[in-house]
Amino acid sequence: MNYDERQHRVYARARALPPETLTEWVHVFARHAPPRRPLAVLDLGSGTGRFTPALAGEFGGPVWGVEPSDRMRAAAEAHAAHDNVTYLPGSATEIPLPDRGCDLVLAFLVLHHVRDHAVAAAEIARVLRPGGRVLIRSLFPDRMPALPWYDYFPGIRLIDEQVFPRLDPLLETFEAAGLRFVTVERVQETIATSLGEYEDRLKLRGSSAFERLTEEEIAVGFEALEAAVRAERSPRPVEEESDLLVLELAE
Repeated sequence: MNYDERQHRVYARARALPPETLTEWVHVFARHAPPRRPLAVLDLGSGTGRFTPALAGEFGGPVWGVEPSDRMRAAAEAHAAHDNVTYLPGSATEIPLPDRGCDLVLAFLVLHHVRDHAVAAAEIARVLRPGGRVLIRSLFPDRMPALPWYDYFPGIRLIDEQVFPRLDPLLETFEAAGLRFVTVERVQETIATSLGEYEDRLKLRGSSAFERLTEEEIAVGFEALEAAVRAERSPRPVEEESDLLVLELAE
């Protein structure tokens, strides 16, 4: 997916999280991170820096945001700067960091964009210190949750089942690189304060999934969502479930 064409202009607004949700995610990351502080952190596929400054604030060490899209990275540098954060060009298969320099790697909705998971696993293992951990936020088709937008855009569920990695093969790939399974946690998150706000976010089309739908599917989906918004008498937060996979490099 080429984020330099259009996605960089809308991603930060379309994928923004309510402040309390961002805080909760950081607490989840901290719960699974190595206990010592400070920690050197790699935010792999950092995009527009949605999490990167918060990682620096939580873990106290240097944070590197590695992002292949020049324009996404430029947006991060302009709007998500932090004294302990450095944004670098690179990718999961070519991480521009030295061996054994990181304590924690976050890959938040990244692996479905990576073609060679074996190379990515080897690269992640290379930059981690022994005892370091990897936090992978992803969907796994063998554990697929019922996400809210599937009700309006059923084609996206089919796409997600095809593009996201299955859990067991992924674990085998990372284990071959020396990264052992620790746990997988199901996380409940609030992604919008109301269905109307959710609709406004989706209309920005900040998810790459929209690039794989036809314009007819998108139009039909938004008609159904608009009808649901009109029918909503008492606005409620929109929530979804996601998985956080935790791996650790052997001591």
